[in-house]
Amino acid sequence: MTRHSGKRKLWQAVVRLARRERGSQLVELAIVLPVLLVLFAAIGEFGNFFYTYSTLNKATRGGARYLVSRTFSATEQDKAKSLVIYGDANAGCTGTPVLPGLSCANVSVAGDGGALGYPDHVTVQITGYTYQPLFDLGDLGVWIGRGVDLGAVRGLDAAF
Repeated sequence: MTRHSGKRKLWQAVVRLARRERGSQLVELAIVLPVLLVLFAAIGEFGNFFYTYSTLNKATRGGARYLVSRTFSATEQDKAKSLVIYGDANAGCTGTPVLPGLSCANVSVAGDGGALGYPDHVTVQITGYTYQPLFDLGDLGVWIGRGVDLGAVRGLDAAF
């Protein structure tokens, strides 16, 4: 056996090994799976954020509609706040809120113009509600933000 033929056999073995495809699917899965998991998590997080925003918006709209059909008294304002938070005007700021972390302190009701007890415009707002994400991002949350303050979610200005 010559020295040249030993190198050739080694080279042929390397070429045969390189042509084999055993385990290539596992390597591809290891590369693609983290990307797909992050993509699915992002879709779920966006869906939950949109659900939260829509729920807050619908609640404020319902509170404004409630006040339009009633006199604008302190009792009715409290009932409207209860309706916004708990979905029930008679809950009295007790019960299970429509979204976790939502309280009567987050709701503000205002009426302007018109006669006493019958304003021209009624505005219901939710302020200071912080969105809680589905996934704990750990240290990555410092970069993205652990909780997003939705600011003021405003219901419709309902005119009498």
